[in-house]
Amino acid sequence: MTDTPLRAAIVPVTAIEQNCTLIWCTATMKAAVVDPGGDLPLILSAIEQAGVTVEKILLTHGHIDHAGEAKPLAEQLGVPIEGPHEDDRFWLARLDEDGRNWGIRGVVFEPDRWLADGDTVMVGDLTLDVYHTPGHTAGHVIFHHAPSRFAQVGDVLFQGSVGRTDLPQGNHKQLLESIVAKLWPLGDDTAFIPGHGKPSTFAHERAHNMFVSDRALSA
Repeated sequence: MTDTPLRAAIVPVTAIEQNCTLIWCTATMKAAVVDPGGDLPLILSAIEQAGVTVEKILLTHGHIDHAGEAKPLAEQLGVPIEGPHEDDRFWLARLDEDGRNWGIRGVVFEPDRWLADGDTVMVGDLTLDVYHTPGHTAGHVIFHHAPSRFAQVGDVLFQGSVGRTDLPQGNHKQLLESIVAKLWPLGDDTAFIPGHGKPSTFAHERAHNMFVSDRALSA
């Protein structure tokens, strides 16, 4: 993404290999850390290597591997936490319990700003659009930068798969509706970073994803 005003670097964290993502504005070198679920030394090293100044933490949803160490990182960097949608309060309130269950550090917190559908967040000079995309969790959101044709979609959509919906407050029908109604209209040429696995494009998933390809949805 070097030809855009936005750059992104993936930092896999925790034993679940969650894609913590560093997003920054190339004009200002101001950055946001998306979903710092754990392994803070790795995240801090990536920040230093990129030569950016983090000004906020963004969260797609409240699961332990995405939000477990958001509060400690925010305190260390002296920055606010924005997101997810308030419907994920359920998950943020149990981060310590889930952390013990998964062997991941989990620190309970409330974000400085809950996000809702239609909101925007700023990263340097970049304006990211916020879309509420429930299904994997009730309060899941994604972040989209239209000029760069880029989205960070958390655990809504993966290369070749979709987010699991068997955990509390998950809803498979709602997840598929979020993908079709919120993601696909952003354009086939949109590249996305998922919460796990390799990046992809909406065009590729509409052609090949066994759950949400055009063929699968029309069957």
